Amino acid sequence: MNTTRKAWLVTALAAAAVCWGSTLAAQEEEGSHGALAKAVMSARVPLERGLAAGASHGQPISAKFEMEEGQLQLSVYTVKDRKFFEVIVDHNTGRVVKVEPIAEGEDYTAAQSQSAAMGEGKESLRAAVEKALRSNAGFRAASVTPSLNDGRAVADVTLAKGEELKTVLVPLR
Repeated sequence: MNTTRKAWLVTALAAAAVCWGSTLAAQEEEGSHGALAKAVMSARVPLERGLAAGASHGQPISAKFEMEEGQLQLSVYTVKDRKFFEVIVDHNTGRVVKVEPIAEGEDYTAAQSQSAAMGEGKESLRAAVEKALRSNAGFRAASVTPSLNDGRAVADVTLAKGEELKTVLVPLR
């Protein structure tokens, strides 16, 4: 095999490996979305009730169902006296099982941003979730996160149905 042909073959194999890796990563991410959507649909406690439980430890500033080590978890970020907390709510009973302070890192940065967006809005996250659900029959809320969109406070509400996840924006007037 000549040098030109070897170089072409190596390049083609490298490109194929990159494409294959990207495809596997996309399939893995898509599969995890489907697993999360299914898990949210089977949770006994809806996100709205998780927000209410989290309120016992401050003002809720976001909430989400997530997969932690293959298990469904309901996490609510709260703020109280300018301190941030992650409140873990049992998705079967609605009881608070753990409260951890958030004092640094990506979670702290996210909590600061979410708190600032909530300060701009007048509507609660629970009301935003309920509004999103009213216009999307058959869906359940998987997460709610406030943000600023063109200077206006909105809630990004992710909804689940079957294996589908979709996100809708709800103004926080």
